[in-house]
Amino acid sequence: MIQRIAIIGLGTMGPGMAARLARGGLQVTAYDVAPAAIERARTMLGTAEGVLDALGIVATGAGSVRFTDDINEAVSGADLIIENVPENIAIKAEVYRSIDGLIASDTIVASDTSGIPITQLQAHISHPERMVGMHWSNPPHIIPMIEVIGGERTAPQTVTTIRDLIRSIGLLPVVVKKDVPGFVENRVLYALLREAVDLVERGVIEPEDLDTCVSWGIGYKIAVVGPMALLDMAGLDIYKSVSSFLNADLSNRDDVAPMVLEKTGASKLGIKSGEGMFSYTPEQTKALQAERARKLVAVRRILEGRE
Repeated sequence: MIQRIAIIGLGTMGPGMAARLARGGLQVTAYDVAPAAIERARTMLGTAEGVLDALGIVATGAGSVRFTDDINEAVSGADLIIENVPENIAIKAEVYRSIDGLIASDTIVASDTSGIPITQLQAHISHPERMVGMHWSNPPHIIPMIEVIGGERTAPQTVTTIRDLIRSIGLLPVVVKKDVPGFVENRVLYALLREAVDLVERGVIEPEDLDTCVSWGIGYKIAVVGPMALLDMAGLDIYKSVSSFLNADLSNRDDVAPMVLEKTGASKLGIKSGEGMFSYTPEQTKALQAERARKLVAVRRILEGRE
């Protein structure tokens, strides 16, 4: 039974994950190598807890979160390790090597990777049967869906244990049956983003209008009716007819769009740098984050029938 969890690497996701796990009655130790990251995470934890209060998610036990910059202390006695370091196999492999001798052979090691196949990560850890993908969606304290992915050498019981843990704290596990790059959520998202970027780059539509079209068009519908159900709602005959000519005209590029390369080359990375597709002042960034959290909370309450 999982009671003690270590989160390795805090970043933007760690504090929200820690807050939600603790709200589920679990003992969480949050680790990062950088003291500044820990201090930032302490502040973010308080914000996440406020959002959980707004969602009406009450504590279901004596859960807690503590922070440390000592890896030995972080993983000592942990039943589950959640690796949350940058999307780089070399960095992740170094983490696995550093904890391999510190944890029991039956301790589950889960990666919050957004899309690196779990099978590739398993090559860097002993007892690969205990490794599993546990992909949270950002912001993790608000979005209740978590993908669970087994690699080629993951024991079926490991997948079952993580699925049951997620379900036990009131979240929604989705078991991905094949270990494909990007899993499911990001494959669907990146297909949408590829077409969106292509349409803007070709001058078909302005970025602001593209966002309005998606958010108030398909986004509005898909929040209530998923893609497979949407096919039935629209009619498979309609899909067959439209896709017979439209699929051939959709973007199928297998590289990165020039517009994105140009912006990243100029260090225009988005909110984190103050400019990306749009420009942001520090005040706008803070207001946007608060507004988006408020709206996501409101939408979730409606979808759960708690408006």
